Amino acid sequence: MFKTLASRAALLTGSIAALAVLIAGLVALPLIRSSAESQVQANLASQANLVRDIAVQPNDFDQDSQQPSQAARALQGVVAYLGAQGVAVQAVIPGQSEPASLSSEQVKRLARGLPFSAKNCFQQKCFFVEGRPVGTGTGIVLTQPVSVATTVMSTAIGRIVIALVAGFIAAMLLGLYAARKLTKPLGAASSAAHELAAGERNVRLVPEGPIEIAEIAIALNVLAEELQSSEGRQREFLLSVSHELRTPLTAIRGYAEAMSDGLVPPEDQEKVGTVVVSEALRLDRLVSDLLDLARTGAVDFPLMKREVDLCDVVLEAAEVWSDRATREGVIFNCNVPNEQIVVLTDPIRVRQIIDNLAENALRVTPSGELIVLALSTEAVIQVRDGGPGLLPEDIAVAFEPGELYERYKGVRRVGTGFGLALVGRLSSRLGANAKAGVAPEGGAAFSIDFSQVRVL
Repeated sequence: MFKTLASRAALLTGSIAALAVLIAGLVALPLIRSSAESQVQANLASQANLVRDIAVQPNDFDQDSQQPSQAARALQGVVAYLGAQGVAVQAVIPGQSEPASLSSEQVKRLARGLPFSAKNCFQQKCFFVEGRPVGTGTGIVLTQPVSVATTVMSTAIGRIVIALVAGFIAAMLLGLYAARKLTKPLGAASSAAHELAAGERNVRLVPEGPIEIAEIAIALNVLAEELQSSEGRQREFLLSVSHELRTPLTAIRGYAEAMSDGLVPPEDQEKVGTVVVSEALRLDRLVSDLLDLARTGAVDFPLMKREVDLCDVVLEAAEVWSDRATREGVIFNCNVPNEQIVVLTDPIRVRQIIDNLAENALRVTPSGELIVLALSTEAVIQVRDGGPGLLPEDIAVAFEPGELYERYKGVRRVGTGFGLALVGRLSSRLGANAKAGVAPEGGAAFSIDFSQVRVL
């Protein structure tokens, strides 16, 4: 019966309203009773003051007086009026006229000329009592049953109950209206989510309702845009990767078939073998880059951090890349400081960063030009080359996957387009900062700043 959000919200608001009504009634009841009694007591006090101001002496109450004075006649008229209102007025003369409803202490108080207000109970009945001194040693007392306050309280309670019931009904109606208002955009969001799950990417919602519900629509719009963009990048990525994989595979297959068919003369076999090995290494490098890039973005990418001297890592890499550069006819220089540069990092991943930067530099540096692998005392590793370099607009996107590849394929020698992306992601994971710029040697300069993780 209450399976929808609207019905549950209406039930909740109704329950809260009912609870509020109950609590309000329980809290208000003693307050109403107290207020009613205070009001009756205050009215009785005012009436007692009026009687005191008119009375000259207690004998003025005597209805049997043959020639009452003008003040006595006025007082007797007031007493008669009050009697019709349920208020009894009595004279108090110590030793002669002492109403049974008064205590001896109250009688003595009047005798001393002191007024009093009280609530007395006599013969299982309770009265509000107001005493006022009149003359010397005498006084008057006004009494009124407590039941008068009950009548006042009943009237007030009746009005409050009507107000509470009206409030409860209004709360139920407002709750039902608000629930329907809230569930309308939620229903639209649910439909949009199902459309997204079915593959539709042009779904957009108009944010409406409270901020929290409007944010759901905004989030779904962002999700649709991100899915659309992500799937577009995935399509482009798969097209690029399939092309890169097909190129070396086609070359390897062609040479293998030629050798199998005996079409390659003996004197060219070594050359063909070199080409096949080169293409196989290219293919292996591409696959390795793709796997490393995928692992870098994964949650469980392994990082084995420890205190490492960057000088050792740089010198170890220099031994390998110096030989590679010599075979390519490229000049290779390595510069490291004469002091230890200790950082908290993963040496394997640092070496991977250097290898990717060095391979990228060697690929674009012509024979006879210079490649520099340097480490500064500020814990910054830098790889500079004498290649064609980067334009200012290239520097901003140097570490984006495939950006430089798309810009320069067919223009210069390019790799897979993922080596620099791997450098950027690895650097971020290691707590370092990767930057691209222009080298003094005329080509590109890539810097990896490890100063934030340096151990001093």
